[in-house]
Order: sequence, then C-alpha cells, then structure tokens
Amino acid sequence: MRNAETVLAVIRDRGERGLPLEDIYRQLFNPDLYFRAYGRLYANKGAMTPGSTEETVDGMSIQKIHAIIDDLRHERYRWTPVKRVYIPKRNGKLRPLGLPSWSDKLLQEVVRQILEAYYEPQMSAHAHGFRPGRGCHTALSEIRQTWKGTRWFLEGDITQCFDQLDHGVMLTILGEKLHDNRFLRLIQNMIQAGYLEEWTYHQTLSGSPQGGVVSPILSNIYLDKLDQFVEQKLLPAYTRGTVRKHNKRYKALISLAGKYRKRGNATKAEALVKEAQQLPAMDTNDPDYRRLYYVRYADDTLFGFAGPKEEVEEIKRLLGEYLREELKLELSQEKTLITHANTQAARFLGYEIVVQQRDDKRADDGRRRVNAQIGLRVPADVIEKKRAYYMRKEKPAPRPAMIHDDDFSIMSRYQEEYRGVVQYYLLAVNVSWFYRLHWVMEGSLLRTLAAKHKSTVKKQYRKYKTTVETPTGPMKCLQVVVKREEGKKPLVAQFGGIPLRRNPKAVLVDQEPQYVKYERNELLRRLLANTCEICGSTQQCQVHHVRKLADLKQKGRREKAAWEKIMIARRRKTLIVCHECHVAIHAGRPTRQPIRT
Repeated sequence: MRNAETVLAVIRDRGERGLPLEDIYRQLFNPDLYFRAYGRLYANKGAMTPGSTEETVDGMSIQKIHAIIDDLRHERYRWTPVKRVYIPKRNGKLRPLGLPSWSDKLLQEVVRQILEAYYEPQMSAHAHGFRPGRGCHTALSEIRQTWKGTRWFLEGDITQCFDQLDHGVMLTILGEKLHDNRFLRLIQNMIQAGYLEEWTYHQTLSGSPQGGVVSPILSNIYLDKLDQFVEQKLLPAYTRGTVRKHNKRYKALISLAGKYRKRGNATKAEALVKEAQQLPAMDTNDPDYRRLYYVRYADDTLFGFAGPKEEVEEIKRLLGEYLREELKLELSQEKTLITHANTQAARFLGYEIVVQQRDDKRADDGRRRVNAQIGLRVPADVIEKKRAYYMRKEKPAPRPAMIHDDDFSIMSRYQEEYRGVVQYYLLAVNVSWFYRLHWVMEGSLLRTLAAKHKSTVKKQYRKYKTTVETPTGPMKCLQVVVKREEGKKPLVAQFGGIPLRRNPKAVLVDQEPQYVKYERNELLRRLLANTCEICGSTQQCQVHHVRKLADLKQKGRREKAAWEKIMIARRRKTLIVCHECHVAIHAGRPTRQPIRT
C-alpha cells in the first residue's frame, strides 16, 4: 500500500496536466490517508464537539479506521445527518453551522485531501479563499499591486451562496473530470445526508453545509466555473489597448510652457505648467483603452474597471445572467454596488479600497507617484466597533469576567485581541489610527487589573510599565514577567509594543501550504505502536483525548488519577490506552494496573 504522500503526488500530477481522474474510490481504502487526516484534525477544538451522535475524537483507534474502510469497500458507509447550530454574525443575524460526527469528519478530510490535490493546480490565480498559501492579504495585495488606474469598482454579492449551491450542478462539475461513479455517489450522499435541528430531521436539497471539512473545497470547485467565465469571457471582452492616448490639452500646455521658457519668460512658463498639472497627462476617456480586473475570496467578488459606467453596468448584467442560468445562483441587486473609485470607497474583506489622488504629494523626481494608485484603508467604523467592546459610558471599562484570572493570563488575552486586529490591517495606509484602540484597550486592561487587586490604575501602570525594542525603535508597553524554577526561562506577557506602521509585504494566509513532505507526528507513532501507556496491553488500543490540560491541572480538585498524572507530566492532551483502561477512565474507576514508571 502506497503512503499518503505518494498517492496525493500522483493525483496532483494529473491535476497539473489537466488529465481526468479515474479509479478514485479505491484510494479511500488506504489507511495512511486516514492517519494523515487524523494528524490534521485531532488538535482542532471542534474535534471534541459531538455532532448528531456522541462520537468525538476521544476513543480514536486503528480499528475505527479499518471499520470505515471496510464499510467503504462494501459500499455500505452511511453519512450521519449533521447537527445544525447557529452562530451570530456581525450584522446580528445568525449563520447556520453543521457539526458532523467524528467518523464523517475523518472521511471528509480524506476526500478533501484528494479533491484539493487534484483541483488546486487548476484553480484560478484570482481566487484566494480557502486555498493553501493564500488568504485575505494575498487577495488585497493583488488589488493594491495591479489595479492602478481603476475608475469603477463592482462589488459582487451572491445571495446566500453556500446555502444555494445546486447539487445537480455541483455533481455535473465534478463529473467533468472525476470519472468514478462510486466516488461521485459518495459525495452525493454526503451533501444530501440532511441535518438535525432540535432533533428533527430535515433534508438538504441544496447547498454545501458550512462547518463541514470538505465544504470549502467543494464551494471553490463550484465557483471556479465563475472564475473561468470571467477569465475567458469578461476579461478579454473588456480589456483592450496597451496605453492610453495622451491628453491633448495637457500636451499643448506643456509644449507652450517650453516655448515661453526658451524665450526667457519663466513666470508664464511656470503658470502654464501649474495649469497643466490640474489635468491628467493621459486621456481618461480614451475609447480604445479598457482594463477589467477581478479577484474572488470565497463568495465575495470585486471587479475593478477603467472605462465608462455604462460598460460596468453591462458587466453586472452579464455576471448576473451567468450566475442565474449556469450556476443556479442569484446576484443580489441591492448589495451588488457600483462605486466611483475616485470619490467613494469600495468595501472588500473588511478594508476600504480607494484610488488615491494627491496632487500635493510628490516623489524626489517631482512626479505625483501616488495618483491613480490603489490605497487600502481601515474603515473608521471598524475601529469604533472594536473600541466600543472595551468601553462603558464613553470611557474604558474593566472586564469583570476576567478578574479571577491571573495577571499573566489577563495581559496575554488583551495582547492577543489587539495583535490580531492590528496584524490583519497592516496593509492599510492608515493603520496608525489603531492608536485610538490601543488607548482604550490599555485603559480597560489597567482598570481590570486595578479591580482585581483593589488598587488604582496609576499604581498598576507604574507596576507593569516597561520599554521594549521593536524593528522601528524602542516602544513603551505593559509587561508581566512570571519567574519559573531554575533552568527555565520566565514567562513574559506584554500589551503593546507593536509598531503601527504599514507593512506592504504583510501576508496572512488562511492555512499553511499542504503540499509538503509528510512525516508521522508523535501521536501517530504512539497509536501505531498499539501499546497501552498505562497497563502495557496491546489489545484494542485507542486514544483518550481531553479538551485542554488546564482542566486537569485545576487546584482544589480530588487527588489526581494515575492517567491524569501521566498526561500532566508529558504535557500531552492525548493518551494511548487499551479499551478496558479507557472505559475505566470515563467511569471514574482506577485503571487496570498501576502506572509503569
């Protein structure tokens, strides 16, 4: 049996060459693909969250993998309906989320690996969502670097995209290149497995359930048809010409200024140059010059166009017709906006996107280098919403829920929240505006510490203030240092110390590239050893999982059980145990034999 990397490399090679993929279903009989999938999933927080059954990652075993493969081999594997829950969205509405059972999640990850290996090399360079090595920053960087001279923005919004993906269209798209009916039937059964809401079964007549491991790649394969339409039809039709014609009026003024300068009339020449500089050097209405740009992140699309508004409206109409007729999706007419790039800002991935115009800002050579360049900005309302979370009655406020945490944890939490939002907006030209958020968060942090210690803000500031070195020089910040036993470095948590300067090279990707040499991690080696780490038995070994070690380390609890001591000593959230020891752990009974030291 070939290892997982070899199998995926062969599939990837066929994808790169654009060849159809056959005999895929048999690859699902390879246990190494499941070990690889388990190695990717077990550390996720959702691995311990049950779906419509009680099954979670706890109790994972080699026997479970072989049982799944045996069911697949005899085509009797049945997908379990997902458990539907709702999570709040930013606009106050609720987003449906599907929670698959653990076995389904494991098999979905194997399917995802195969689909990603094959389709990833064929996907459009303009698509950035849910792809290895790509993310929001790569999409925004493409806009900033290549969309110079854009005059109009078209913000495409597909109505309930993920909920409305047509199953028939999806299977047709997959069937174009995946020539294996058993594999296609498996995917069909998965997307039509239904869901349980309040323990009532509902059919899934359309859509790819958000929350499923395989849903992002399926939606990307579906929307890749949109990318192909844009690249093969719209971009060639609305892109022509090499450079714009010169503005005749601008050229005439510059030429006349040169003549006056030769005659020695510098004052008149300078006045003509200033008049010319109020005009564009090129003809912005050149009928022989058009440029259309496109980028997509998941179901969010953005077009940039250099040309008249009538043609932008025509692009919007053609886009809506294609989505409706070919992909069975609807373009929201209310939310699909046409924005004038020089006077308004488009919103994309949380940023404001504008075309900059600064006649007063010149480079060393005297030219206005900023004009017509794309600028990425932090929207003012984003900062205000972030500030409001840490304020009460227009002032920084303490967070009572954190008062019982230690100082190290409190400061670490504040820094994580601050760093996360700042790093996301490092591409913005106005990232320095986050000083307003920093001031509010620092005040809230100090008030939380003051409430915890029944002290004052001033005393807490004096206690924790320090200066740290950053790439841009020393900066003041707050810092907590926790000393540990001899030989170990102290634990350090700080708030602040992040330079608020634009970093045009910042890259924040959705996930790490998957096409790397795969080596079994420590957990997989322990599982394959098939030896209970408590009693030494080699019978029916499974993996016992806990959500986090902190739960085991809590003070004031009963005396630690033998298995807890092992996990704490090893600093691991997993323990390989035999079936009898695993049952004893969950029943709260002593394990079969004493711990072996």
